Amino acid sequence: MTAEPRTAAEPAAQPAPDETVHHWSLDDFRALDFDPFLHDRLKEKRAARIRLPFGQGDAWLMSRYADVKAATTDPRFSRSELVGRTITASSPHAIASQKASLNYADPPRLNDMRRVVARAFTGKAMQKLRPTIQRTTDGLLDGMERHGSPADLVEHLHGPLPLAAVADLLGMPHEMRANMTDWANVAMTPGPAPAQSVDALKTVRETVVALLQMRRKEPTDDLAGVLTSAAAAGEITDDEAVSLATAILVSGAHAVRNNSANMVYALLTHPEHLERLRAEPDLIPQAVDELLRFIPHRSGVGLPRIATRDLEIAGVRIKAGDTVYSSYLAANRDPEVFPEPDKLDFDRGPIAHMAFGNGPHHCVGSMLARMESEVMLATLLDRYPRLALAVPPEQVEWQQGGLIRGPKSLPVSW
Repeated sequence: MTAEPRTAAEPAAQPAPDETVHHWSLDDFRALDFDPFLHDRLKEKRAARIRLPFGQGDAWLMSRYADVKAATTDPRFSRSELVGRTITASSPHAIASQKASLNYADPPRLNDMRRVVARAFTGKAMQKLRPTIQRTTDGLLDGMERHGSPADLVEHLHGPLPLAAVADLLGMPHEMRANMTDWANVAMTPGPAPAQSVDALKTVRETVVALLQMRRKEPTDDLAGVLTSAAAAGEITDDEAVSLATAILVSGAHAVRNNSANMVYALLTHPEHLERLRAEPDLIPQAVDELLRFIPHRSGVGLPRIATRDLEIAGVRIKAGDTVYSSYLAANRDPEVFPEPDKLDFDRGPIAHMAFGNGPHHCVGSMLARMESEVMLATLLDRYPRLALAVPPEQVEWQQGGLIRGPKSLPVSW
């Protein structure tokens, strides 16, 4: 007989006396250095017990590719059971709303919400959006050229383009977008200033509420229109519409900002890879996938799941109510799946990396993120045959205390 799930009020199971609890401090690392803590976990044949800087209790950490894949697709692990619990965590507060949120939903409700959002993320919709993204990219780089060399690519390209792309997808008027990039960055950097992070997220939500109210009066076929129509039809609630739009806006603006800048930094510090892409531009989509696998794009881990019953996985016995994290970063460096995993290799061919997650919570915006990165890289390589870092690599300044890793600025010359 399996154990019944515990309520939120019940304490998490304690580790056995002889079981090591690893205190994972989530330090900021230099540039794109991989977290040695995760490298060490990949050497083990079982899940590890961890404690993160915030919250209470301990958790299990899945690191190997097979274990991460199993844990993120097993219905005995629940995101909805997180609501109301105090767990060990990477952030002092929840970035995503626990109310009516895609991130805190399980199937079948999760599937219902994803089906609504997917209407705006079809392949046809992405191809329709691509010329707009290209025009925005060209315009931003025109502005950078007027500024003159050297210039900061984060300021001129990686910051404004992802916000413009996701705002275009939502159908957000330009007057609503002022300072949105800064708000998204502050919201996703809770470590140094948790109060500012909460305030920034509140501002973004208020902007989204105003946008959805506008779409109720003026229906459109953009994502905001899709969400308001679905809410009016009873497919999702008004709160779910706000939560979905907010999550897509914040993560789309912030994650792509950092990861696209990470990609350019990686190429500028791997000159042989850069020159190969110049010579073989058709390789860019494949290169983007390998860069997504290779780059340690976040600090720590994202949201965990709660075991709803006793089970065995990854060589350990997990009890009902235990918190379970899965590291996509570690899975992407598993040598059993990716030979020489710490090497950037554009010849791996099609790779099933987990940079966008896995299972029911796989990122709904992955097609858009890939497309933005492909457009940025292709355009930079085409326009600037002499593109280079304007400072030594060790002088590039990186963000501190963020959930998503990336350069604070990226000075380049051309």
